[in-house]
Amino acid sequence: MRILVTGGAGFIGSHYVRTMLAGGYAGYEGARVTVLDKLTYAGNRENIPLGHARLELVEGDVCDRALLRELLPGHDAVVHFAAESHVDRSLASAEEFVRTNVGGTQTLLDACLAAGVERVVHVSTDEVYGTIAEGSWTEEWPLLPNSPYAASKAASDLLARAYWRTHGIDLSITRCSNNFGPYQHPEKLIPLFITNLLEGGPVPLYGDGLNVREWLHVDDHCRAIQLVLTRGRAGETYNVGGGNERTNLAVTEELLRLCGADRSAVRYVADRKGHDLRYSLDETKIREELGYAPRVPFDRGLADTVAWYRDNTQWWKASKYRHDKEEGNRG
Repeated sequence: MRILVTGGAGFIGSHYVRTMLAGGYAGYEGARVTVLDKLTYAGNRENIPLGHARLELVEGDVCDRALLRELLPGHDAVVHFAAESHVDRSLASAEEFVRTNVGGTQTLLDACLAAGVERVVHVSTDEVYGTIAEGSWTEEWPLLPNSPYAASKAASDLLARAYWRTHGIDLSITRCSNNFGPYQHPEKLIPLFITNLLEGGPVPLYGDGLNVREWLHVDDHCRAIQLVLTRGRAGETYNVGGGNERTNLAVTEELLRLCGADRSAVRYVADRKGHDLRYSLDETKIREELGYAPRVPFDRGLADTVAWYRDNTQWWKASKYRHDKEEGNRG
């Protein structure tokens, strides 16, 4: 078994790769993994076990048609994580998001067709649904994205579905809620706030802090992706939620407690443009069809995440200060 993981040196992709190479997915203990990653600011060689006998790292762009045509033959499956994913960056400039998320997905799917790849999982986000005041999104909910990032992911979802319908690719789509855990780049809300607090600095909270997000530990997300890879139905979309809805203010208060800080560290900043009020996924489908259930309680996972950043200062400082530090929530 040979798996190509695009974006496999990023936060979620690298967790998936590390778990697979460690024998964490039944039936894939001997799988060989090829990581394709452009190694931009969010991709990091240190996130994956370089030198592992079953790992090959290819530095390259998912938009590089010639590279993909050369690389894909011989792979049994593709798990497509590669994406520009930071909402604030998409508000400043959407071009790279459209190029990578839409064009890159189309280029990858064309190459999968040419190589005869048997199975594809396209990893997406709950943000394609927009915002929801009450209740939860099912997979049949219309796509109403509100940021350039979310719009680019919605477009890539539709392309993925079209390639299943038109060309018969054995492809499934996953849509996850906000992830957290170790190795997440410090531009996102939880690691940004943790690292700021560990340095004795303030945390910038958007608006009134009452925007609601549903939190999912990265290990639970990756287990769900593996379930979809092995048992998901072609042409189907699966929501992957954590069941942990929290306001950004509530998450901030818990991080203050875990880091030994008080409310004086909070700096309220101007709200993000078009800031979605609430996300919430109905994950009945993946639970009933594939037997998925999250295992990591939010409180325990958050405490473990704080401990990881406390113990891995060198990793996050190298990531955090690779570019100028930015203001505002990241999530």
